[in-house]
This record gives sequence, C-alpha cells and structure tokens, in this order.
Amino acid sequence: MNKIFFLAALISMSSCSLVPNRMFNTPKDYVFAKDTSTVPGGPYIIQSEDKMELHIFSNDGFKLVDITQSTISQTANSEGIQYIVEQNGEVKMPVIGRINLKGLNIREAESLLQEKYSKYYRDPFVLLRVVSRRAYVFFSHGGKGTVIQLQNDHTSLFEALALAGGLSEFSKAFHIRIVRGDYKNPMVYRADISSIEGLKTSELEVYPNDIIYIDAAGNISRRLSTDILPYLSLITSLLVLLAFFKK
Repeated sequence: MNKIFFLAALISMSSCSLVPNRMFNTPKDYVFAKDTSTVPGGPYIIQSEDKMELHIFSNDGFKLVDITQSTISQTANSEGIQYIVEQNGEVKMPVIGRINLKGLNIREAESLLQEKYSKYYRDPFVLLRVVSRRAYVFFSHGGKGTVIQLQNDHTSLFEALALAGGLSEFSKAFHIRIVRGDYKNPMVYRADISSIEGLKTSELEVYPNDIIYIDAAGNISRRLSTDILPYLSLITSLLVLLAFFKK
C-alpha cells in the first residue's frame, strides 16, 4: 500500500508540472477594449516617481557648454545626471532648487526650466528626458519576461516586440494581449499582427507600464518534442517502477 501511495504522489506532482505557464487568461467571450491606434496620443505627462535626465547648455561665446556636467558630479553616471520626481511633484534641480514639474509635458517642463535658469546663465537651452518609462513583455512559451525602455512619446508595438527580442516560432502573432491602466481594474486590448487585415483593428501603440503578453502556439511537433516528451519519459519510468513493484 505504501508503494502505491508513493507512486500516486509522484504521478500527482508530475501532472501538476504539466499545467501550462499562462498569465492573464481571459474567457472565450471576453470583450476586449477598443483599440486606440487611430486616436492621436498626446505627449507624455510627467508623473511622480519618474526619473529624468537633465542637460543644461549655456551659450559661452561660440560654443554651448553643458553646465550640468561641470556643476554637479555626485549623481552623474554614464547615462547622465538623473533626477527623481517626488510624490508632491517637486524635483530638486541644481542651482534653482526645488521646482514642481508634475503634470507638465516634456516641452512645457523644458520651457519652464529655461525660464528659471535664464536668471543665472546666458541663453540657457534645456534638454529633458524621462528615462523611467517602461513596458513589460512576457512570452507564454518558456516564461520569458523582458523590461523595455520607451524612448519616445509614441512607441509602436512592433518596436516594443523588437526590443524584447521578437516573436518565437511558438508565439501566437494573432493573439497578443496588452494590459493597460490600473492593474486592479485594467483595460485589456488585443493585437493581431499575423495579417494585414488584423492590423486594422489592433492596438499598435504601447504606453508606459503596459504589460504585453504573447500566447504560445506554433509547430506542434516541435512543441511535443520540447514540452511533452520529457514528461512521457517520466511516466514511462513510473510505469516500469509500477510493474516492478507488482512482481
């Protein structure tokens, strides 16, 4: 009896491992959110916890001098100096101190900073870039996940997938889900990039904090060899053990 119980436990554990590693499952009759690909998206609005890279140039005769590189060094890194938007919307900047940038787009923030720095430097020119805009790409097959940086206000789904390494032979190009907004009550969009017709009704723009999930499909024989045959080998071994115990 103990031998049979031990064998049953092994089979139970192996069957649990056969459950596919899937995320964000939706019922068959789920109504996906309407695509926004035809709606012109506005510029990115600065939010709390954003990390920004700042460069301030001053006209010094015949050349522009980046004063941020010469005045502040303790927070400098290979990508430049980064500043964090605090919860109250303020950012601690060199020379001018704290200034509220939350709720402004990048151009508005640059104009405001240029105005503030004009009191201290001749013809200042400000470049501001939010470096913490991210999206998350997950692949069902293999459980691979990638965090990608969104460099532009308008990042396409194709650019996001390319940054994540592209689709594999198992990826369902016709059933890509994009989870957006409040994670407790998200909007879920669907994209079909397997055909030209599918593009017409697909969500093709990626926003900061989007979760892109690609279901698995592809070559059935290849998936059998990579995913199922190892478990068949395990079951075969268990059956051999069972036959041995019955002797």
